[in-house]
Amino acid sequence: MAAGALAGLKVLDLSRVLAGPWASQLLGDLGAEVIKVEKPGVEGKGGDDTRGWGPPWLADGDGAPTTDAAYFLCTNRNKRSLTVDMTRPEGQAILRQLAARSDVVLENFKVGGLKAYGLDYASLAALNPKLVYCSITGFGQDGPYAARAGYDFLIQGMGGLMSITGRADGEEGAGPQKVGVALTDILTGLYAGNAILAALLHREKAGQGQHIDLALLDVQVACLANQAMNYLVSGKAPRRMGNGHPNIVPYQDFPTADGDMILAIGNDGQFARFCEIAGHGEWATDPRFATNAGRVRHRADLLPLLRRATVMKTTAEWISLLENAAVPCGPINDLAGVFADPQVMHRGLRLDLPHAAGGTAPQVGNPIRLSATPVAYDRAPPRLGQDTEAVLRELGRGATEIAALRAAGVV
Repeated sequence: MAAGALAGLKVLDLSRVLAGPWASQLLGDLGAEVIKVEKPGVEGKGGDDTRGWGPPWLADGDGAPTTDAAYFLCTNRNKRSLTVDMTRPEGQAILRQLAARSDVVLENFKVGGLKAYGLDYASLAALNPKLVYCSITGFGQDGPYAARAGYDFLIQGMGGLMSITGRADGEEGAGPQKVGVALTDILTGLYAGNAILAALLHREKAGQGQHIDLALLDVQVACLANQAMNYLVSGKAPRRMGNGHPNIVPYQDFPTADGDMILAIGNDGQFARFCEIAGHGEWATDPRFATNAGRVRHRADLLPLLRRATVMKTTAEWISLLENAAVPCGPINDLAGVFADPQVMHRGLRLDLPHAAGGTAPQVGNPIRLSATPVAYDRAPPRLGQDTEAVLRELGRGATEIAALRAAGVV
């Protein structure tokens, strides 16, 4: 296979939990060498906090549970695990040596948290002026909230996402809801990956690195997308609409004879074809419903009519009829249905990588498809400290010194 697109890039990952590790996993998938720095400790009592965020737990080759939670597995493949106590001078020396030969450093400590250890941007850039140093925090490096800790759930609330997620006021079960995954963390990881690549390209042109300041709150506000624009253009704050869409109708879930389906009708031609298949061609010429703008204005009149029609066929029947007419529709799958879906299976989104504990570690594939430099899955998520000795030897540390560092609890 061709070398990955980022082959030769060296990443020192001081981050933990999700946003930073998501970014470094992306870089690792694309071919970068990623060294994940973790707190020393025995299995189950050390390392990235997410190792203990279970159950469920990864099983070893004999089917017994390990101390690595499924949460940790989702964001730490294609990395080497190095355990170092960065509060100790000896540990700081190891990390500075690694930073001096790295292209990228990722960290998500509180603002100023690494300065006491000589691992902040200014200290490491003095050693390595070409270093790209990415800091991920809840609120950024400046501003009135800069010193606060930031967590995905908190940011979903503060950043407006929960104000537009959940059932509409007045409906049973109404109230703000968070998204079912830590989406702000994941989006921040993706922005971090883009920012790092942009900084690396600048380095190629200008010969110098730079500091990247990424805040979860900034990312969440930026990703409000059309909802933010709806507010800024109209001055009216969008409200929760359940599965409805503020700008498109019909674009939500509908009941069927045996469950539910999603209609995602994006233009008037699709709506007209749906109406014919539903046996109500008159809806497409009704002045209230003929255009999307009219359907948005008169959604309260249209939606009950649609629901009375959709319950007359099963989900599978609707999908068959509507797909043949190029009307976007689909089922609402649980995760068992997702990974059994023929398209998901064809695209290879379920992986199983050999794991150091024996057996395999399940993974979800990277969605990036590069024709010349495809993603490679070289390493399952590592055991705690799995690569400590190898990394230290690469730094020129001998067996006696490594043994002494272990005995002192530095690594």
